[in-house]
Amino acid sequence: MHAAAPVPALESDQPDFGAVPERSKWRYKPRKAFWRSRLVRAGVVIAALAICALAILAIVRKETGTEGFLVGLALAVLPVPLLLAAFRWLDRVEPAPWKNLLFALAWGAFASTLIAIFANSFAVKWISSVTADPGSAESLGATVVAPVVEETAKGAAILLLFLFRRGSFTGPVDGLVYAGFTATGFAFTENILYLGHAFGEDQEFGAEGLGSVTVATFFARVIMSPFAHPLFTSLTGLGLGFVALLPAGARFRRTRLWLLPTAGLLLAMGLHALWNGSATFHPLAFVLVYGMFMVPVFGLLTWLAIWSRQKELRTISGELPAYATAGWLAHDEPLALSSMRARSMARGYAARTFGKPGSRAVGEYEAFATTLAFLRHRARRGQVAPDFAAREQELLHHLWQRRRVASPALTYAARATGRVWVPPQYLDYGGYNPYRG
Repeated sequence: MHAAAPVPALESDQPDFGAVPERSKWRYKPRKAFWRSRLVRAGVVIAALAICALAILAIVRKETGTEGFLVGLALAVLPVPLLLAAFRWLDRVEPAPWKNLLFALAWGAFASTLIAIFANSFAVKWISSVTADPGSAESLGATVVAPVVEETAKGAAILLLFLFRRGSFTGPVDGLVYAGFTATGFAFTENILYLGHAFGEDQEFGAEGLGSVTVATFFARVIMSPFAHPLFTSLTGLGLGFVALLPAGARFRRTRLWLLPTAGLLLAMGLHALWNGSATFHPLAFVLVYGMFMVPVFGLLTWLAIWSRQKELRTISGELPAYATAGWLAHDEPLALSSMRARSMARGYAARTFGKPGSRAVGEYEAFATTLAFLRHRARRGQVAPDFAAREQELLHHLWQRRRVASPALTYAARATGRVWVPPQYLDYGGYNPYRG
């Protein structure tokens, strides 16, 4: 554990932020190569994902037919908003940027499914040609090849975010959220394929509308196990999330940098293989695996996710009092900022008092204060960035600009939610009691 950097003292009512010039006033602006431009890189990523989307949707439509594709699309989209809302709720303390989440969702829905469909098909054909047994090739493909290929393809999105969006990947919660968005996208496209095939089978048997095969497939994949793919991939996300917590001077740090994500990926593959194997070999095995493995692991990961979120809130309540002591925050603010209920109440109070701009200012204040708390926490753990002082000054600057609206709202919320002791009214008048005759 390392000592955090000292908090800048608040020496006057209006601090001097001369060390944080506006971008337009920067004297030196290094020239960037064309390919290093953010706009160019974003364009390349969007174009690549768009090509993958067109390719995978064309393949799925060819496999299922236009009518099967539309039916599968309509049914597969139903659990997506609920799953995304659940992962977004988990990420409310320090929300990840939407561009990162959209990248994870698009990668899962288009890029990873395209990789998986080609790799799985190639592997099954190769096994079939070697063994001359198409039946065993299909079983091996489902239980061995598919888990390895699919979890690797999904895990690639989380690894890319870990490497290139490191500032937005700070712990297990971020790993879970990125894994959840990626796997939800993957399950969405896969469900279109399975439900479209099921609808085609029903049409071959002369069923009108949704037949028994489509209903059974919908029940098994959308009702019973919508969390299956997010559950598998969450193990990979947790591995990288725990890597993000490693202090700079941790023992065996280099070993753990490789061991934790590798262990998470192998566990994801193993649980995926167990799930696919249970569905392949016997219906009773599916029920046993569902009850004895999937539900307990889902419960364990749910508990871990909630515990991680509470730990983030405890980090806020532990780090921000230093800034309150220095005068940057009111003394009740750290306790309000470490409660999701108090945060929501503060935004509501500001909305009633100042309208939508006031609510937006309080929300921005909460976001900047949360980022400041985690910045200081990482510094305490020995993960001090070279630009720590500049980033800290910039965050304090943003807080100061919104303090007039946000501070009273958060103080009110801290008292209204019981986060702090509220004194009798006459004590707030400096000893004078207007209620005493």
